[in-house]
Amino acid sequence: MRKLMLVSMLAVTLAGCVTADDPDQRAKTGAAIGAAVGAVIGYAVDDGAGGVLVGAAVGAAAGAGVGHYMDNQQQEMEAALAEEQARHDLEVQRLQDETLKIDISSEVSFDFDSASLKSAFTPTLQKVSEILVRYPHTIIHVVGHTDSVGSDSYNMELSRRRAQSVVDYFVSRGISPSRLVTVGRGEGEPRATNDTEAGRQLNRRVEIYVKPVIEGQESEAYQTPQGTQI
Repeated sequence: MRKLMLVSMLAVTLAGCVTADDPDQRAKTGAAIGAAVGAVIGYAVDDGAGGVLVGAAVGAAAGAGVGHYMDNQQQEMEAALAEEQARHDLEVQRLQDETLKIDISSEVSFDFDSASLKSAFTPTLQKVSEILVRYPHTIIHVVGHTDSVGSDSYNMELSRRRAQSVVDYFVSRGISPSRLVTVGRGEGEPRATNDTEAGRQLNRRVEIYVKPVIEGQESEAYQTPQGTQI
């Protein structure tokens, strides 16, 4: 309640500063009020699972601004990861709902039957993490997949551990755990046939979904996208 009263007083003060001489002042004041109210909303809904982040994002990721926010992030990702994309180590895509998807081959990120990140791949993840840190108004879903070799239960656990390894690395680079979601899908979402080695290689992968927190749709940012199956 004290925080709400403080923001109310701040809103009144800022509103009183609007002058007819500055046509941009009203927009500037509105942005400042939005940020302050967002902070209070975050405080109100904070349950230890990222409520403050959601509140802070309410003003920053609203309306048409979401597309621009994700445009900038995508451009930075593609520029930073140009070499990796040229080698087909990973792929950066933009989905219809503004989600940014980074598809990483497990062949370059993990040894066979291992959940430990290859040291040669950590510089690539460092590039990704540096950009994610600069765009905090997003939720990051790391999804692991395997081929069909082995039991369903083993593959499910392996996919989860691989996703967790990526999440742990992101945390070590300064990304808040409240922004990170770990998911294992095992062999359940193949994107190619498991009847050939080439197909199995495509199915062994880690996907990173970067979802914007959109005003009025905050809970949707925490819903992990479903992949396509052949």
